[in-house]
Amino acid sequence: MSRTVAVFDWDGVVIDSSVAHERSWQTLAREENLPLPPDHFKRGFGKRNEIIIPEILGWSKDPQEIKRLSQQKEANYRVIARQGHIRLLPGAKELTTQLKQLGIPCVIGTSTHKANLALAFELFDLGHLFQGAVASEDVSRGKPDPEVFLKACALAGGDPTRSFVFEDSFSGIQAGLAGGFITIALATTHPREALIPQNAHRIVKDLSEVDPQWLVRGRLD
Repeated sequence: MSRTVAVFDWDGVVIDSSVAHERSWQTLAREENLPLPPDHFKRGFGKRNEIIIPEILGWSKDPQEIKRLSQQKEANYRVIARQGHIRLLPGAKELTTQLKQLGIPCVIGTSTHKANLALAFELFDLGHLFQGAVASEDVSRGKPDPEVFLKACALAGGDPTRSFVFEDSFSGIQAGLAGGFITIALATTHPREALIPQNAHRIVKDLSEVDPQWLVRGRLD
């Protein structure tokens, strides 16, 4: 029997963490005396640090150095986040609560790190609403490859063709579509008109516009 699963990206979908992430890159650049291209944050949005550091920032191609820089960046993020620079996005807790009551499993597929998820679970009491998570450490290929979403869906025994991906980044929307998911684009990071060419199945303002009955039916019509 095919099963519908709700797969949520994290940053820009469940929480607004853009300020904390951008400041954490700025802090790391100062600490390491490294240059930051002016458009780096926009270009790197939704991508793993293992892509951002060598390909967008051009800081290093050495795997160990990339790992060190990535871990320091995320440690900076958690310090900044605890200072009040992340918040829940509209509809996130309400929708996941409703879906849990309806028996629709909610899972996370994200380019962020597990420790960052744990911090948000602590701050916003979210952990009990999700059956599992696939994070940056769990995949070898970042978005737009669908690996993270396919693994997350499999955690709950889902059928991708009946399951939903909720995404705000271009690379994430592409990953959802590539994985065969019903892909819902959120206009939380990019304006609606910028999302139209990405060809998601539906564009919503945020999770507050999602009808839980879509997932009960396993389709949008």
